[in-house]
Amino acid sequence: MNRGADCVEHLAWRLAPEQGTRPDTAHRSFKLRLPDRRTAPVSTAIMPYEGKMSFIEKLKRSWKKGNSLLCVGLDPDLSRFPKPIDKNIESIFSFNREIIDATHDLVCAYKPQIAYFSAVSAEKQLEKTIDYIRSNYPHIPVILDAKRGDIGSTAEMYTKEAFSRYNVDAVTVNPYMGYDSAEPFLQHKDRGIILLCRTSNNGAGDLQDLIVDGVPIYEHVARLISEKWNFNRNCLLVVGATWPSKMSRIRSIVGDMPFLVPGVGAQGGNVKEMVTAGQTANGTGLIISSSRAILYASNGIDFAEAARSETIKLKNTVNQFRNTA
Repeated sequence: MNRGADCVEHLAWRLAPEQGTRPDTAHRSFKLRLPDRRTAPVSTAIMPYEGKMSFIEKLKRSWKKGNSLLCVGLDPDLSRFPKPIDKNIESIFSFNREIIDATHDLVCAYKPQIAYFSAVSAEKQLEKTIDYIRSNYPHIPVILDAKRGDIGSTAEMYTKEAFSRYNVDAVTVNPYMGYDSAEPFLQHKDRGIILLCRTSNNGAGDLQDLIVDGVPIYEHVARLISEKWNFNRNCLLVVGATWPSKMSRIRSIVGDMPFLVPGVGAQGGNVKEMVTAGQTANGTGLIISSSRAILYASNGIDFAEAARSETIKLKNTVNQFRNTA
C-alpha cells in the first residue's frame, strides 16, 4: 500500500471542503476525491422553485423512482463527525455532500434540521446543501425541519425563510398556536406543510394525549388539519414511529394524507409495527426519517460507505412489510 499517496489524497480532500462535484447517477463505492477530479464549485445561489410539480407530486414520483419510503435526516453535529473530517463549520457541507452522494438512489427525501446549522452560524452551509441536492438530484424533495410556530408577520417571515431564502419543497410547522400560525404556509399550494400531530419523543403525551371532549388532543389535531386546513391538499402530519397504535388511529382519521415519521433508528421505533400501522393501501404514505443511525454509522474513513450500508439495510427492512399495489 502506498501510504504517502494515501496521505496526500486525504490531505487534499480536507483542505478543499468547499469544492463540489456532480456524482455518477448511481453510487457504487465511496472514495475520497482529489481536487483535480472535481468539477467547478457548487453555486451557493438558491435555484428557482420548479412550480410545474407540487411537493406532493414530487414526493409520489420519488417514492416510485427509488422504491423507497426512507428520508435521511441531515443533522450535522460537529462533535460526532468522523475522524477524516475536520470539525469546523466549513466541513459541514463536505460531510453532507458525501452522505447525499452515498444514499441518493435509496431515499425519497432529505431533511436538514435547521438547528444543527443555525446553532453554529452555518446557514451558508445549509444553503449549499440544499442547492447541491437541487443541482444533482432534482427529483428528490428537500424538507426543512424547522417546526416553526408563530402568528402574524412573524409567521410570514418564517414562511419566507423556508420558501424564499432556502427554497425547500416542504417545511415542518407547529400547529398548536392555531390556524393563523399555519395560514401563511398553507397558502403556498405547491409546497408541503408538515404539521406536528403525535410526535416521537418521550414527553409527547404530556400535552398531546390530554383528553378533550373524550378524545386525545392529537386526534383533534389530525381531524382539524384533515378536514379544515388541507384545502390545497398539501398538508402532511408528523407521527412518531414509537407509537404505532396511535399512528394507526391517525391513519383511520386522515385517510391517505402522508406522514413524516421520525423515531426510527436511534429512537428505537419498531419498523414492522410502524409500517403496518401507517402505510396506505398502495404501500406508500410514509416518509420514514432516520438521521443519527445513518450519519454516524462509522467514525472512520468509510463513513459514507457505512451510511449507505445502513440505509440499504433500513430500506430493505421497511420494504419487507409494505403493501404491494
